Amino acid sequence: MPGKTRIAIMGAGLIGRVHAKHVAREAELVALVDPAPEAVALAETHAVPLYASLEDLFSADRPDGVIIATPNRLHAENARACIDEGIGVLIEKPISDSVADAQALVDHAEAAKVPILVGHHRRHNPIIQRARAFIESGALGKLVTVNAMCWLYKPDEYFQVAWRTQPGAGPILINLIHDIDLLRYLCGEVVEVQAQAEVKGRGHAVEDTAVATLKFENRALGTVSVSDAAVAPWSWELTAGENPLYPFTGASCYTLGGTGASLSLPDLTVWRYADRKAWSEPISHDVLEVVPEDPLAIQIRHFAQVLRGEAEPLVSGREGLASLKVLLAIAKAAAAGSTVRLQD
Repeated sequence: MPGKTRIAIMGAGLIGRVHAKHVAREAELVALVDPAPEAVALAETHAVPLYASLEDLFSADRPDGVIIATPNRLHAENARACIDEGIGVLIEKPISDSVADAQALVDHAEAAKVPILVGHHRRHNPIIQRARAFIESGALGKLVTVNAMCWLYKPDEYFQVAWRTQPGAGPILINLIHDIDLLRYLCGEVVEVQAQAEVKGRGHAVEDTAVATLKFENRALGTVSVSDAAVAPWSWELTAGENPLYPFTGASCYTLGGTGASLSLPDLTVWRYADRKAWSEPISHDVLEVVPEDPLAIQIRHFAQVLRGEAEPLVSGREGLASLKVLLAIAKAAAAGSTVRLQD
């Protein structure tokens, strides 16, 4: 059997610590890269060397892959340094905070034939995989409409960090990227968006609520709404049971409507007619079966498989770029109260 895939992590913050736990179980954690003093404890916990920079790491070692868990604005720069060394990367979402930087990075990696994966880990969730299989089976019929909700309440102490009260730190750019990526994965490409945003709950210099309408390439129409000032149970964090930091509510936050059936997520409830389709007829429901597993663990396992040449990326750099384009189109439409059409 081949040895374990050797993976380093750049960034020892919250998500870096989570990745370290999973890499230690699913592969081999060989190093951490972070100049912050707080990173020393994490390196000691996992008994791996700590480097202040990627340059220092590559001077001492050549891991099979690197996880980039640094601030968004550094994603493209850090990933390019790895690509230049011929080392594949898993970049935390979003792939970048700039479409231009993300596009240049993806083009560079493809030319170098070095894999980029983007950390949209929810795609790896068995719930999402089961939902996609159901849709692809044709049981949903033609998708006609979708609704996605990301409603949650961030506590006051969250905003004691100054940058979180300023433009660019609202729920559109911080939270909505997850939902946009899943909608693209389940429903197809988005070709047009309209959006509005409001400062309603707290009065900060950044939106706390936004609503967008989406037109998909298959002509289905959808709505997606996000608020971090709403006392509500309808967000992926509170409904999927993925993260033990958030209490499980058992509610659903996505609904997909088709000509053959409708599906709610993440509860995987299917609604359909037994015989004649008519609103006057009884409609019944059942729940699709799935075996739950931590999608972050699956993502690391998949990353190792890609690095070994055994699989193609589920969320490639180009997929991450496409989701970023939709997200930034929503932000642009919300700022102008206008329609934005996406182009290739």
